[in-house]
Amino acid sequence: MSLRVGIVAPLEIRVPPVDYGGTELVVSLLTEELVRRGHEVTLFASGDSITNAKLVSITPEYLRKSETRSPFLSLLNVVACYEKAGEFDIIHNHTMFEGMTMANLIETPVLTTFHGALVKEWMPAFMRYRGWYNTISKSAKELLPPKGNFAGVVYNAIDPFAYTFNSGEHSKFLLFLSRFSPEKGPHIAIKVAKKLKIPLVMAGNIHPNDEDYFERRIRPFVDGKTIICEGEISDRRKKKLLSEAKCLLAPISWPEPFGLFMVEAMACGTPVVAFNQGSVMEVVRDGVTGYVIKTFRQMVEAVKRLDEISPMDCRQHVLDNFDAPVLANNYLRAYERIISQSKTIEQKQLALR
Repeated sequence: MSLRVGIVAPLEIRVPPVDYGGTELVVSLLTEELVRRGHEVTLFASGDSITNAKLVSITPEYLRKSETRSPFLSLLNVVACYEKAGEFDIIHNHTMFEGMTMANLIETPVLTTFHGALVKEWMPAFMRYRGWYNTISKSAKELLPPKGNFAGVVYNAIDPFAYTFNSGEHSKFLLFLSRFSPEKGPHIAIKVAKKLKIPLVMAGNIHPNDEDYFERRIRPFVDGKTIICEGEISDRRKKKLLSEAKCLLAPISWPEPFGLFMVEAMACGTPVVAFNQGSVMEVVRDGVTGYVIKTFRQMVEAVKRLDEISPMDCRQHVLDNFDAPVLANNYLRAYERIISQSKTIEQKQLALR
């Protein structure tokens, strides 16, 4: 059965993203896979987005490119979709609170995907929200207060074939690829590299709030030889580093909702060594695609055992669990369940009139 689906994306970054944008990458993969299967999809995103779906936009380019910071525009993007609610069987909201805030005003069922943590200020909108929601990991669901209309866990995905698979010998450097913030643990990655006397390549962006942390805990150790910091890099460079690295280090200290960067590494055949936080145990198969550990000492020892990990096992794990067709299958099941139950509720309400 062909479905009419309205998909609302954030305006902050283009769909698909130019370089980095986890949510926008997932939105793009889902949209294109649904279109490929014959579903009628309308994407509400920035005007420079690239898609085979029908594109509706209220801004000519993504907000970060134009250096615009306006929650008003994000709300208008949702309004543009909800004004056409009658044209869809279901609306898939990826904007979280903007889409939740107005969902009760329309009759078309809405599914909201929580791509990140529920910010305290958004709690009233979530508790009043009568639509459906899903999380991108089981651990992320555990952080939410009890509430009905949970559509289940749907893991994020990538296009594995956009990443170079390295089945041979990887280079002798460790890789840290994430935001330079305390909870991502770049200072711990440096300690691991120094302890093992193995070069470490670091790449990622720096949020203004983390600049002091970077200057105190990271920059003093960057020497261009043992500890190399490349800052924010292009998508092409990211994929090259991921395919060449000995392993990806993820010494995180926060409940990571999913961790798309870990999936990207495994798609290249590169194992992941990560602290057991958030969704890590759901993404990485301990002892098969890397190691899930608890302490600094265990991380050091895990790096010494990387030869036990098969690059093909890493790649296959991604193909089986985090590929675009798997993503689409899981969301289609959620859509059909939501639409069916919404029709049942509507029929009961009509019978009571």
